[in-house]
Amino acid sequence: MVGGGEGAFIGAVHRMAAALDGDWRLTAGAFSTDAGRNRRTGEQLGLDPARVYDSLDALLAAERALPAEARIDVLAIVTPNHLHAPMAIAALEAGFHVFCEKPMAMSVAEAEAIAAAAKASGRTFALAFTYSGYALVEEARVRIARGDLGAIRLVQVEYLQGWLSAPIDEAGNKQAEWRTDPARAGIGGCLGDIATHAFQLAEHVSGLRAEAVAADLTIHVPGRRLDDDVSALLRFGGGARGTLKASQVAAGEENGLKLRIHGERGGLEWAQMEPNTLTLRWLDRPAEILRAGGPGLSDGASGLLRTPAGHPEGYVEAFANLYRGFAAALRGESGGWFPGVGDGLRTMKFVEAVVANAASDRKWTRIDPGESV
Repeated sequence: MVGGGEGAFIGAVHRMAAALDGDWRLTAGAFSTDAGRNRRTGEQLGLDPARVYDSLDALLAAERALPAEARIDVLAIVTPNHLHAPMAIAALEAGFHVFCEKPMAMSVAEAEAIAAAAKASGRTFALAFTYSGYALVEEARVRIARGDLGAIRLVQVEYLQGWLSAPIDEAGNKQAEWRTDPARAGIGGCLGDIATHAFQLAEHVSGLRAEAVAADLTIHVPGRRLDDDVSALLRFGGGARGTLKASQVAAGEENGLKLRIHGERGGLEWAQMEPNTLTLRWLDRPAEILRAGGPGLSDGASGLLRTPAGHPEGYVEAFANLYRGFAAALRGESGGWFPGVGDGLRTMKFVEAVVANAASDRKWTRIDPGESV
């Protein structure tokens, strides 16, 4: 692991998720540029001090020199956004697979460079779009893919948080500070941090690709340098229309990610803060409520669950499903799914299209379809 030293949030989540199914073991890391913090993190995690490195370069060089059976298999990147591309490319070129935090990079150009490095090295790149790992999200995707709702007409996704409603970035909150710094976060604040989650989820579940966007980016907190509020209209292939709302200044909201998709025969609704429920509503019959572990789930959704009905599974388990799918793929097993290069490129193209549209007088901006990955 690179990044994720003591006090960091997402590194600890990656470690819990990776360990949950016994597929992964943390063996080495460069957790912080602060030598003391780096050393203490390694001690807290029970690592061999010789494999707690001062830098990524030192980690890659030393691990590559080890026998194949002793060296790391995968580098998990849990740093701020500006380090994703250089670190991922370096790891891929050194012969290691990569599991990276989102967003993929700072720009489409950087994302394409990661994709090229993965292809050239023959290594695999995974991306932490956590919410697509929930069992009921998979159930929603399966229902739509097999045509239960008919032709899709409406895709509505929102992701509301309130933690940046006050200028805590200026007050020194480390998590807020780097997320509102263009040099470390990129061209989007709320846009890159959580709107990318919403966009990836909408495309993944609907099976549709957004072709154009009309967007508004707003900075509500005075002095902030990156957007803290995003509103977008989406045009999908096949004629479906969508709305995307993401905000980190919705005071009082916690982690309100919600998805609604409607077709010609019915619709479905899923909410991250009630993740074990999927509601189906029909044009010509009563609504249905599906529950995690309950009857009526597809094999794919059931395979993502670890506990019987009535035992809630949540964020860490969804995250663990991505690590489990990644491990299965690297072992050459079928059925393991995880977000990868394609998801990363799509979301970076969305980010750049939103920024371009919000800064222009054009009503619609095309989202580059790119090549299939």
